[in-house]
Amino acid sequence: MRSPFLLKKYMENFEVTILGCGCALPTNRHFNASQVVSTRGKHFLIDCGEGTQIQFRKNKLHFGRLGHIFISHLHGDHFFGLIGLISTLNLLGRTAQLYIHAPAPLKEILKPQLDFFCPEMNYEVILVEIDTTLHQLIYEDRSIEVWSLPLHHKMPCSGFLFKEKPYKRHLRPEKIKFFNIPNYALNDIKEGADYTLPDGTLLPNSLLTTDAEKSRSYAYCSDTIVQPQLAKYLQNVDVLYHEATFGKDKEALAYATYHSTAEQAAQFAKECHAGKLLIGHYSARYEDENVLLSEAQCIFQNTMLTSENDVIKL
Repeated sequence: MRSPFLLKKYMENFEVTILGCGCALPTNRHFNASQVVSTRGKHFLIDCGEGTQIQFRKNKLHFGRLGHIFISHLHGDHFFGLIGLISTLNLLGRTAQLYIHAPAPLKEILKPQLDFFCPEMNYEVILVEIDTTLHQLIYEDRSIEVWSLPLHHKMPCSGFLFKEKPYKRHLRPEKIKFFNIPNYALNDIKEGADYTLPDGTLLPNSLLTTDAEKSRSYAYCSDTIVQPQLAKYLQNVDVLYHEATFGKDKEALAYATYHSTAEQAAQFAKECHAGKLLIGHYSARYEDENVLLSEAQCIFQNTMLTSENDVIKL
């Protein structure tokens, strides 16, 4: 067993794998929308366009670590890959429950498919309804929270904010040893508690610990007219993914189709004071997305084009 005094400072993995970043029309360059957020040995799938399970394989992502899927809305390019993925997991012998967080109508769409294609399931698919009009906590475990973000699209649509829970403070081993603090008190101290010695002397937490690493956050906003009012929920987000379906020359078309331009996405990232902006969901009309990148970088320099199989480490 490791001594509590020898624990090193470290950050758990927190990364995003882009499985697809294209728009509704298929192209030979991009898959439909799909991403995986990975942290502490768990995979969270965001959207599930056609080809998602193929991309899962290609990126060597472990199917068994997938427990929750978050579907932003019910346009086909964001969920047509679900039934194939569910079937594959069944063929692989999955027994653990699979949770799908999605707008309410998915249940009536998916149930007939499950009844017809997967009549004998080894595991249970649990559909959890998202209220797309609210910013609220929709999932949490010991290490992460997932919050919904109300977006504005042709149909009910939600973005997602993934937030690490705060890390515990780091013990100062020389102080713990000097004051002979018992092991049973160490967890409370790492949580921020002071410690009182048997003689009544109060040891402030700042004497016994050093600061923990900053917890990280990732936000996903697709598909939507840009929503400046959401910036208050995303202040200082480490990485923001925002759709940039069109360039500024197609701003009227973006508005008419309830999408955003690269310039608008960059302005939103600036208002959020984001650390990095990822853009995607490119219209099939663009054979070179660098025009979108240039537009965004004029406003928000730390912008990156997403591409299939990219892995962004937070």
